[in-house]
Amino acid sequence: MKLTTDVCIVGAGPGGALLAYLLAKQNISVILLERFKEIAKEFRGEHLNEEGEEILKKYGLFEKIEELGLLRMERLEYWENGELFKTVLPAPNIGHLGIHVPQSHLLAVLINEAKKYSQFSLMTGTTVTDLIKDEEDCIKGVKANKEGKEIFIESNLVIGADGRHSIVRKRAGIDVTVRKHGYDLLWAKIPAPQNWEPAIKMALIDGMQLSLFTQAKGYIQIGWNIPEGSFPALRKQHFTPFIDKLAKAFPQLETTVRNHIKSWSDFVLLDVQSNSTDCWGKDGLALIGDAVHTMTPTGAFGLNSAMKDADTLATILTKQTISTVDLMNCATERKKAVEKLQAIQIEKEQTFATQFVIYS
Repeated sequence: MKLTTDVCIVGAGPGGALLAYLLAKQNISVILLERFKEIAKEFRGEHLNEEGEEILKKYGLFEKIEELGLLRMERLEYWENGELFKTVLPAPNIGHLGIHVPQSHLLAVLINEAKKYSQFSLMTGTTVTDLIKDEEDCIKGVKANKEGKEIFIESNLVIGADGRHSIVRKRAGIDVTVRKHGYDLLWAKIPAPQNWEPAIKMALIDGMQLSLFTQAKGYIQIGWNIPEGSFPALRKQHFTPFIDKLAKAFPQLETTVRNHIKSWSDFVLLDVQSNSTDCWGKDGLALIGDAVHTMTPTGAFGLNSAMKDADTLATILTKQTISTVDLMNCATERKKAVEKLQAIQIEKEQTFATQFVIYS
């Protein structure tokens, strides 16, 4: 099968889906590829900050997502030994400290809005295997596999929005610098008790950060930092003493924690790292989101940064300039912004424990 389009976007996460919608809206033909058959595959970072909220409101998308359901965080709390000792409230003009948006709601709106334009096409269950290049090594499209059939998609521009293990980046021969942060992360999700108010709650356990994020649909997401590479040894230890620490940190959650987290298999391990690269693309190729700048979970910047990449790129691309736009020069502003955010993440991680010094 051979297809032709102006832009081929690999990866239907928030960045890729938003960019596909914005380009189709500008009468630029787009094929959006997603390797999973269902685009609603869960990702962990589901919190909007001011930047992400602003982008969605800019294009009239926020209200549509709100109709499906989202949840504003009313405060940030710090807890020690089961007691609240510090509360941070939002600025009056903002009214919240981040918004939880279920990824299924966000992607449903982005894809449904893109489908209103005939220039948009979505291909799920489609895995990119290689890039198509001309004699001068310029990228002219992708090779993909869909249900065992090989597909050739020729395009004026390929967008790699396929995450931190980006096949597009690898096939383009773009090197990435990986930074480890000294910790990995255990995720878990539990039902929220009755009368649980929307908040972000933080605790310090054995010198490591434990975070609770209230979610829409009546859940709490647990993010528990553990020393880097320690999970294999941790799994060999008895489970109860570990979960006892969570119950002690937040006594009001003891019942629901013990009912819903009963073994190590109830946690999902995230290998925490941040990635960066000096090259955000080359002739015929641009990278956005985690494909070019993986963020750690700290500060919930990843989702919002990916959408900002998409918004920035959409403003400089037109049907006439897709083949000639200087992508490297255009990436300069975003590179500087991302570098600042990654520096902020490192600072937050290194100084988290100081929030508990006064109490101790």
